[in-house]
Amino acid sequence: MVITMINLLKELCLINGVSGDEARVREYICKKISGKCDYQTDPLGNIIAFKKGRKTPAKKLMISAHMDEVGMIVTSIKADGTMTIASVGGVDARVAAGRSVTVGDNGISGVIGTKAVHNLSDDEKKKAPDFDRLYVDIGAESRDEAEKYVSLGDRVCFASEFIEFGSGFVKCKAIDDRFGCAVMIKLIESELEYDCWFTFVVQEEVGLRGAKTAAYTVNPDFALVLEATTAADIPMAADEKKCCILGKGPVVSHMDRSTVYDKEMYLLSKKIAAENNISWQTKTMVAGGNDSGAIHITNSGVRTLAISVPCRYLHSPSCVIKMSDALESYKLAEKMITGICEL
Repeated sequence: MVITMINLLKELCLINGVSGDEARVREYICKKISGKCDYQTDPLGNIIAFKKGRKTPAKKLMISAHMDEVGMIVTSIKADGTMTIASVGGVDARVAAGRSVTVGDNGISGVIGTKAVHNLSDDEKKKAPDFDRLYVDIGAESRDEAEKYVSLGDRVCFASEFIEFGSGFVKCKAIDDRFGCAVMIKLIESELEYDCWFTFVVQEEVGLRGAKTAAYTVNPDFALVLEATTAADIPMAADEKKCCILGKGPVVSHMDRSTVYDKEMYLLSKKIAAENNISWQTKTMVAGGNDSGAIHITNSGVRTLAISVPCRYLHSPSCVIKMSDALESYKLAEKMITGICEL
């Protein structure tokens, strides 16, 4: 399981799929689940899949993860051949400056640049750069040359390697939320105790948009969202500010900025983890958010819970998780299907 999960996660993370441009991720997932479930793609680009289990539950369960990743978009091409950009999703400009990127469908290599240090004013030196002061350099010498390779609206994606390091850590871009997609693919490939709906959704990073339409279509009674969540378990963070810790298992939050999670489902996850010797932790802060924010208020309301893998350096080219947490998250999600369907 460890090797197959790592390989699946690697393949998913190395596909570029900034919000609104998830087609390549969607195509990969459809190939993986074809013949293992029934599925369709909706007008927004979500994959809505139904996996037949051994039993049909009294109430409908939907499991969801998002396909998109944070990145940038080309907003103009300047006379000197460089391009201005805007962020797509929550990208900190301090993370973007100086990074290698790929631009557009053809994966044109480039670098994100900003004003040279020796040209900064004293005030500018005191401030972090914002996207208005960043540009992409693809090595073109003029607008005409750049336009042969890129166009306005092209997505700009972090260039990143998938690296295994240390005692079971992995690093890459887009672990948020290709991790959740990987878990759902593995669940679809398995034999489930109960019928289950799976939604691979678009545009989470720009406003939980795909999840809203997918939940409306499926109209579930329960939802389980699979995600990656911010960990700040680094030396300079106070204990309560670390939120969650790599190596201590999946994170099940009681509340975040967009959702107060279903209390019975929250307690059920803790009980199932204890009974099955699965590591389990909750967040020490009310922070962040995910597709649960849109799902739980869809139609007449959906009882919702999120299971997340703790992740350092979220929304960067170097997201870091521990594979033991990923595997424990899979085990918890698998057991939760039966637990939720028997509530």
